Amino acid sequence: MTGSLGGAALMRELVEDIMDHIRILNADEVSRLVSIPMALEAVEAAYAQKHAGQASVWPLLFHEFVDGVRDMDLKSGNLDGDGIWGLKAISCYYDNPERGLPVYHGTSLVFDYATGAPKAVLNAMPITRYRTGAAGAVGAKWLARKDAEVLVVCGDGGLCPYLISANLLALPQLSRVVITNPLHGRTSDERLGEIQASVEGLLSGCDADIPAIETDGLEAAVRQADVIMTATPSYDPYLKDEWVRPGTHLSCVGADKSGKQEVESALLARARVVADDVHQCLTVGECELPHEQGVLPDKFDEIGAVIAGDLPGRSSNDQVTVFDSTGLSLQDLATIARIVSQAEADGVGVVADL
Repeated sequence: MTGSLGGAALMRELVEDIMDHIRILNADEVSRLVSIPMALEAVEAAYAQKHAGQASVWPLLFHEFVDGVRDMDLKSGNLDGDGIWGLKAISCYYDNPERGLPVYHGTSLVFDYATGAPKAVLNAMPITRYRTGAAGAVGAKWLARKDAEVLVVCGDGGLCPYLISANLLALPQLSRVVITNPLHGRTSDERLGEIQASVEGLLSGCDADIPAIETDGLEAAVRQADVIMTATPSYDPYLKDEWVRPGTHLSCVGADKSGKQEVESALLARARVVADDVHQCLTVGECELPHEQGVLPDKFDEIGAVIAGDLPGRSSNDQVTVFDSTGLSLQDLATIARIVSQAEADGVGVVADL
């Protein structure tokens, strides 16, 4: 009998030795912890770590279950400076609304860099818009003219308020914000009011001047822009080279799948182009098709080098600059590191044994 009890105790010790602990954060908890300032700081730090050789973007994995209807992608990497590695899995099921379900589902899983132990699992959907909006703004912060005043966002979808909010913090000199819908021209008054309210909510508690957000037709909006954010899923380049004034900066965030393109190749041919990751930009980014057409070189600069001060952002006030932001796993990982740290400090989430 004693031997049996001893064996049970030994088994419990063995199980405890191999048991991992993981923090689970749902969408509501993630939404309460993340913020625009956090995302801006995280994304900029991720780019800097990548340039310093302290982070790696691992190969993107994409698979279509049903052509044009159901697909998934995995973005992963390591972020040594923040002590984690991990992945984000996004599924896109366009037929889900027929079932009363959302089109997108996203989950992030991160591990401790020093030990390899699982650290946290999070609903990734709230993070995606924050870090994507921050990425566009970080590109503008380092590449736009210092006297840029007019921000134009092409696309009035769910990402729009996040792009506006992040840019207003990153470029405090902005005095006008104009939204245009490349398909329909002007944004409806109802949607304009929704975006204004969202921006005010996202920047609540921040020291930021929020102008009244305007709308205009596509060409008219682009012709007056100092900074442009393109944020549509377009496969047809709607933004014409001839509309863009000298000295304008563009952050292109819509092209996240092979074949997508929002900006005419001729514009990229005359611009200073900066990537978040060159390989990914030539695979699924705004630069993919212009590169295939021979208007872009095989190698161009990355934003991390500009942030580090190793390369200039622009050579003159008349230079057109383009930041191709394809979206890196490192952006998610850096934001998650800060969310998890705050969650641990506040005791937020469920800690489970694996």
